[in-house]
Amino acid sequence: MELEYKSPFHHFVKKQPRPFALALRDETAKVIQQPDIGEAKVGDLADFRVHKFTFNRQQYLMAYQHVENTLTFYMIGPHENFYDELKRYLKAHI
Repeated sequence: MELEYKSPFHHFVKKQPRPFALALRDETAKVIQQPDIGEAKVGDLADFRVHKFTFNRQQYLMAYQHVENTLTFYMIGPHENFYDELKRYLKAHI
């Protein structure tokens, strides 16, 4: 399977402290092993899945697409304004 990481995802992971970065690596591995683990979105984000997980009592969301043999990670962040930011990114870059 081919993996691709978009810039918002990469920048978020790069800024995080080591314990959280390791947790992110584990959550990413879960998605790679089972791409349908995330909740399928509808409407504007119909092609996306969002995997939710908790770290230090804070919920985080990871948006990704699984198309044929490619898994593309778009964005990761806390729930607050997550979908608005994802839509803004898609509008500017696609």
